[in-house]
Amino acid sequence: MKLAILGGSFNPVHIGHLFLADAVFTGLGYDRIILIPAFQSPLKLDAELASAADRIEMLSASIAGDHRLFIDDCEIEREGVSYTVDTLKEIITRYEPEGKPGLIIGDDLASTFHKWRNPEEIAELADIIVARRLPVLPSDAPHPPDAQHPPDAPHSLSARFPYPHKILDNEVINVSSRLVREKISRGDAWRYLVPAGARYIIEDRQLYGFTGNTSKDGTKNSTTSLAEITMRIENDVRSVLDFARFKHSRNTALLAWDLCCRFGLDPQKGYLAGIAHDICKDLDDDELIRLAHRDGGGILKLEKKKPGLLHARASAVLLQRKYGIKDRDILEAIRYHTTGTRDMNPLAKVVYIADKIEISRTGINPVLRKMGTNADLDTLFAAVLDNTVADLKARQLDISYGTRRLLAAMQKKNGP
Repeated sequence: MKLAILGGSFNPVHIGHLFLADAVFTGLGYDRIILIPAFQSPLKLDAELASAADRIEMLSASIAGDHRLFIDDCEIEREGVSYTVDTLKEIITRYEPEGKPGLIIGDDLASTFHKWRNPEEIAELADIIVARRLPVLPSDAPHPPDAQHPPDAPHSLSARFPYPHKILDNEVINVSSRLVREKISRGDAWRYLVPAGARYIIEDRQLYGFTGNTSKDGTKNSTTSLAEITMRIENDVRSVLDFARFKHSRNTALLAWDLCCRFGLDPQKGYLAGIAHDICKDLDDDELIRLAHRDGGGILKLEKKKPGLLHARASAVLLQRKYGIKDRDILEAIRYHTTGTRDMNPLAKVVYIADKIEISRTGINPVLRKMGTNADLDTLFAAVLDNTVADLKARQLDISYGTRRLLAAMQKKNGP
């Protein structure tokens, strides 16, 4: 197996790291790249690092599902300052790669490579791959006086870098870990400079001065704890539903988020319930009945006749058993988004509304969507429920037992 090595602090890992790894795969034909986070870089003794555990978890979350990338924590296990020559020897001994391993370095390090410990031995042990980190400017562009060195064409780099090497003709992604840290600490836009898995860890653990999920009283909000599981569920929903149904689910999630913000509810819960509410929509009848049985509610005659009506109950069971969702408000919102029930919690009302009037549904009374911006929750819910019942009657469709009970209860509360 042809192996290459990409080391660094990964403080944090960002899209430039992974883009560079992908360029090595496509440009040079390596089978696997070993990512080696440093415990402490000899070149960055003053850098403020996240903990080794945090950096490894960010890396792991960022490469999930990519069999080409592997993390080795040898330098973290070694602790202290590690030198590339020692790491190379260890990797070669343990992995026994086919031929020399590739050693990926940036052209920003080429001018100081001679200062590394035993650079000649490194060049004997590995095939050095020099990737562009610095942008290549047009030949007639003014050269910044404080730049480390002039923009390099391949031949000029070869003249200044006397060790055997390959030049990777990669595009430059103008992002660095320092830039990401600075943007996070300043509260600037940064989230799409890092892979999603790393982003959720940064937010959840408030790394690098992140405070975006801290409330005004200084306490940490709990919404980020649902973010990673929401991403996993959304990916699964996209894989099991056709595009039209997935579009409906995501539009429901977005409207649920907006309504939760408006009514003072947790928007992350609204989004999760919205994206997951139809996850069982395309299951076969036997599987819907099997899952619905597990909530202990029994199966009505109408539901036996039309098992598709059970998809909401089945979805709630699936979320609890497969994804570990235990929040009663979320589970109730999913379970009753089709039938409704008496005494629904506010989140359930929001998801019921969002499911019925989200933007991709056609034929929706524009008055209902307008009410979504100015009516109180109960008024909006009652209007959407009335509209749903009227539509079912007009199409001569059966009204579920739950909806009949809910409608009767609201009529009793509000009068005829």
